[in-house]
Amino acid sequence: MGRAEERRARQRGGRRAAPKGRRAAAAGGRTGIRRLFTWKKILGTFFTLCLLGMGAFIVLYMLIDIPEGNADAELQSNVYEYSDGSLMARDGDRNREIVDLARVPKPVQRTFVAAENKTFYKDSGVDLKGTARGVLNTLSGKGAQGGSTITQQYVKNYYLTQEQTVSRKLKELVISLKLDREKSKDYILAGYINTSYYGRGAYGIQAAAQAYYRVDAEDLTVEQGAYLAALLQAPNQYDWAIAGDTGKKLVQERWNYVLDNMVEQKWLDAGERAGMTFPVPKEPKAAPGMEGQTGYLVEAANAAVKQQLVEQGVAEDLEQAKALLDRGGYTITLNIDKKKQKALEKAVKDRLTSKLDPKKRAVDADVQAGAVSVDPKTGKVVALYGGVDYVKHYTNNATRKDYQPASTFKPVILAAAVEQGAETQDGVPITADTVYNGDSKRPVVEDGEKVGFAPPNENGTDYGDITVQEAMNKSVNSVFAQMGVDVGMTEVMKTAGALGMSENLDPFPAQTLGTMGASPMQMAGVYATLANHGKQVTPSIVKSVEHKDRTIEMPDPVGQSVLSRRAADTVTSVLTGVVDDGTAQASVRDNPLRDGQQVAGKTGTSDDNKSAWFTGYTPDLVTSVGLFGEDPKTGKQVPMYKAGGVDYRVNGGGFPAEIWAAYTFGVLDEVSEFDLETEQGAGVAPTRSPSPSETPSQTPTEEPTTEEPTTSAPPSTTSPPPTTEPPTQTPTSPPPSQTQTTPPPPTFDLPGGPDEPQNNDRE
Repeated sequence: MGRAEERRARQRGGRRAAPKGRRAAAAGGRTGIRRLFTWKKILGTFFTLCLLGMGAFIVLYMLIDIPEGNADAELQSNVYEYSDGSLMARDGDRNREIVDLARVPKPVQRTFVAAENKTFYKDSGVDLKGTARGVLNTLSGKGAQGGSTITQQYVKNYYLTQEQTVSRKLKELVISLKLDREKSKDYILAGYINTSYYGRGAYGIQAAAQAYYRVDAEDLTVEQGAYLAALLQAPNQYDWAIAGDTGKKLVQERWNYVLDNMVEQKWLDAGERAGMTFPVPKEPKAAPGMEGQTGYLVEAANAAVKQQLVEQGVAEDLEQAKALLDRGGYTITLNIDKKKQKALEKAVKDRLTSKLDPKKRAVDADVQAGAVSVDPKTGKVVALYGGVDYVKHYTNNATRKDYQPASTFKPVILAAAVEQGAETQDGVPITADTVYNGDSKRPVVEDGEKVGFAPPNENGTDYGDITVQEAMNKSVNSVFAQMGVDVGMTEVMKTAGALGMSENLDPFPAQTLGTMGASPMQMAGVYATLANHGKQVTPSIVKSVEHKDRTIEMPDPVGQSVLSRRAADTVTSVLTGVVDDGTAQASVRDNPLRDGQQVAGKTGTSDDNKSAWFTGYTPDLVTSVGLFGEDPKTGKQVPMYKAGGVDYRVNGGGFPAEIWAAYTFGVLDEVSEFDLETEQGAGVAPTRSPSPSETPSQTPTEEPTTEEPTTSAPPSTTSPPPTTEPPTQTPTSPPPSQTQTTPPPPTFDLPGGPDEPQNNDRE
């Protein structure tokens, strides 16, 4: 330290002077980067950006005018064609009727304001915070977000498009501001409620009022208006007729939210609000021109197109896909063969519906039929029967998945066994000739331990030692329950998923009885995969889709092999025995129209006679027919005992098999034989019948009770009811001798042909 510095230090009290750099920092507190970001510079930059933004917005405001409304005017119909290009249906003019706001009760008008934009009557037409959030989310790729005002939503619906881009959002903001200045709030509200989509093909409040409550808009109550206002958030999810439990819960919460907001805004008296109950909408009413089977065909085609729009990335979800489809302009050609479609409709009428008379038997009103016919080589759905009439019965029985397929599931177990090379508990390979103990209620065993499941056979019949072939013919529950455990229920369920049934089915032994839910469409796909030698067949109802603005390629219905040819052909071979020596022989084997045609198939009848099935196939055609007991008033599943005048029970070998035979043998052009690669060969010789000691009892056993399965999802099966296929003899007939190779015919008939024997359990 120099003398001068020491002197200065003594003058400062002995402190040594800091280095020059440190003195500068101490004096100003700013070094390096801090000098670049002073508060003055930051504030100046902020104001500069604000001025630039305001300037840009002013320019946008001057350049963007309110456009002509065109989105609404461009809506078109969709055209549906048969496979040969002939017209099937046109979905008609857009279902909309513009109504003056004065025709809508004031309280109903306010339900929409309460639901979407409580500040509507006070704001300037925009929600800057919500718009900014939407822009940021669009830029960051987070997708669409809520927060728009009624004015902004009307602008988006009527003047712009639904695309999620920054430019569209900025246009929406400017047009909304201008529209709010130039038009009255009533004008904007009227436009909003008249252009919004409410589901069920209804655009605008008048169409929605008719679609959901069968009244005009001017006759809507506040409760009904609140429901329609709630719908706008998610029309499909909140439609009471098709909503699941979650959807119904959410729409009720939304409904309460709307009414509570009205009380908060003093638009509704709190006491009046407390007395309001949720107004359950009426069942959907089909659009004109959708009568008969047409509506079911169009609905199934629409479902396939919407799914493909999502899979191709054209739409983010099914809700958006429906909005695109509803805008119209599509020409959809179906795989439906006009000749086969008419033949299937006629078969159902001749063999079932003409014999149902609700005036004579109340139960006849509960019987619903569904059927799907598929070409196994191409996967094309060539015919479909969805119900008696789309206008009268909205649910499509061909695609519904809420009824149990019962014993039509048994071939899946055998397929899994052959595919996996499974063995019995004694180490014997499982083939058609493998012998099992077929006694009723025989406990299922795994690794020497009972698994707590012992299903009864039909009418408690004990078969003793019985081959797998004969067990399939007679649908012996105890055999297939044990086989499922021998294979491994996880493997059985994997095979079921690969063949086209619902994925992730619970691997419980009780599932061997077919206690899951399934549709005729799914079961047709399962059996079509077997008929196609193990190559996966996903039934496809849509042939092609054309639209001027986009290209939609439908997936190939035939996929890769999911089952070896040996396994698939072995199951087919075994299933020929069900027709020639089993539960389907009366309706199919002995049908005079058969003319030597080879047939494989399986019957099934669920617990409490709530469903009855026959799914069968030839080398060229697979058809699944299901009968379902449904209360027409409540939609609940109910038994079908004595429906159609049968002595007791509606079985899979009765009406379903008769419909199948009348249709199939009537449309086949020539007799064909299966080309099978299996040690079993193309057909199985009949085997022995039960001995006298194994004959079913004369007295029906008590009907098992089970919880009603819901219609929203397939029933759970932790402890399902027992199920069984009826044997080939009737309880009232004398037992055949042990040496007899073919059981005697049943002693009582179904209308139009012999029925299977009565049964108090499932088959």
